[in-house]
Amino acid sequence: MTPGDELIFLPLGGSGEIGMNVNLYGCQGKWVMVDLGMTFGDPRYPGIDVVLPDLAFIEERRKDLLGIVLTHGHEDHIGAIPYLAADLKVPLYATPFTAGLIAKKLEEEGLQDEVKLKIIPMGGTLKLGPFGFTYVALAHSIPEGNALIIDTPYGRIFHTGDWKLDDAPQMGTPASAAQLTAIGDSGILALIGDSTNVFNPEASGSEADVRDGLMRVVKARKSGRVLVTTFASNAARLGTLGAVAKACGRELVLAGRSMDRIVGVARATGYLKDLPEPIDWDTAMSLPRNKVLILCTGAQGEPMAALSRIAEGSHPKLRLEPGDLVVYSSKQIPGNELSIGRVQNALATRGIDVITEKQAHVHVSGHPGQPELEAMYEWIRPEIAIPVHGERRHMEEHAKLAKECGVPKTMVPINGSAIRLAPDGPKLLSHEPAGRLVLDGDVILPADGATIVERRRMANYGLIAVSVVIGKNGLPAATPKVSTHGVPVEEDKDDFLAECAEAAEKAAAKGDPKRPEHYAEAIRVAVRRVAREWTGKKPVTDVQVTRL
Repeated sequence: MTPGDELIFLPLGGSGEIGMNVNLYGCQGKWVMVDLGMTFGDPRYPGIDVVLPDLAFIEERRKDLLGIVLTHGHEDHIGAIPYLAADLKVPLYATPFTAGLIAKKLEEEGLQDEVKLKIIPMGGTLKLGPFGFTYVALAHSIPEGNALIIDTPYGRIFHTGDWKLDDAPQMGTPASAAQLTAIGDSGILALIGDSTNVFNPEASGSEADVRDGLMRVVKARKSGRVLVTTFASNAARLGTLGAVAKACGRELVLAGRSMDRIVGVARATGYLKDLPEPIDWDTAMSLPRNKVLILCTGAQGEPMAALSRIAEGSHPKLRLEPGDLVVYSSKQIPGNELSIGRVQNALATRGIDVITEKQAHVHVSGHPGQPELEAMYEWIRPEIAIPVHGERRHMEEHAKLAKECGVPKTMVPINGSAIRLAPDGPKLLSHEPAGRLVLDGDVILPADGATIVERRRMANYGLIAVSVVIGKNGLPAATPKVSTHGVPVEEDKDDFLAECAEAAEKAAAKGDPKRPEHYAEAIRVAVRRVAREWTGKKPVTDVQVTRL
């Protein structure tokens, strides 16, 4: 798969899932990458917090990769950079705020001298081989959300990144309808676009409306502390909450490392100039309760985030009491329902009130609903629509909407789909390798490799460890030692262990001294048979045979 006289689109992440966005464009033997994101672990990956894209396809072709162009600073677009970018050995290109976030990540990993990071001004351009890039500002829930115009010898691409429409943006100046119409007038071969909110029949709404909603909620609270949890990356929301705190006579408190990092980078790049200076935690706890507004990470129920620890009463400094209020100025991401519910139940148990977007207008999405998608297609008028950034159901619905908007051709990719956009596109050329990696501690592993498969089995079935010593005569020299981990035999554990040891001893006694490799398997089968009879489960059974 080497692009010839053609233009190829090939996603390695973000197509068929929400998160982990990685997109390749190929032309005249060269490739460019747009975004390099990650996603978070789920119950399929026990003990895993971070999931990364498998870049084997482009790593094998790294000599033909010209650079990585970043649309904005959300983790699902830049989060894999500290783990994977150094191996690709190409420059990164980003606008100032996004570059500031990336620089912090590279510095934390000691990679600031290994990975070249080049800053492109808002609205700026760059040239990489046969590709020309122009940044186009669009509204989103983080500063400097950008679409990309990608010029090639075979046509012009409009890669939307994450976006929405906002008539009253609180940060930055997104492209106007007239500017987007002019882009459409220039002729767009293909629009590669965000599908996240395609099922929403209404527009996402303005950040200005959220400011009014949060102001009403906090002003109505005459007593008690108020804690607002939101995505740390939503710097416009942080600015909104700073204004709310000032108007309501409350001091601002920040809780969460990512919150501190975003504020620092935002201020360094010219944003949040009017944000009140936050006070420290000790000062906050010494003030009257109705004089404090806490901004906090952990809106998705992350166990180690500040909100989870505050809800459990285990935060080292910050405390909430009965009558205090927690406001969720965020959207519940699908898959996080249980973890969010756990935190909210902990708050309710302690007599702390909770308000979500279902009770008050305290959040708007950063992704386009149907009216916004329809408007964008009216302005851009591409020949081809390729939905990305969504689960399969989102992308199929997006393709259907694009056709209803008059787009002549659509194609729904999966990760690994090599799609020729021109000439004579779209045409599916092949399915290339595209998988997942996991960050396990400090080690990167295949998501479905032996380690994670074994861990799943242990998590589901438990573990039995058997140690057997075989004498020179080929018979057990002592009673086998058996231990269990996570096997449901609590009440009669001693009897269970004795029966397992007996089964192991009998199996070993029948072993053939001339075929020692068969000892362990015979013992494993015998012990697991006992476990199944006792529990109905088949635990992972590990047998260690020592020969004297």
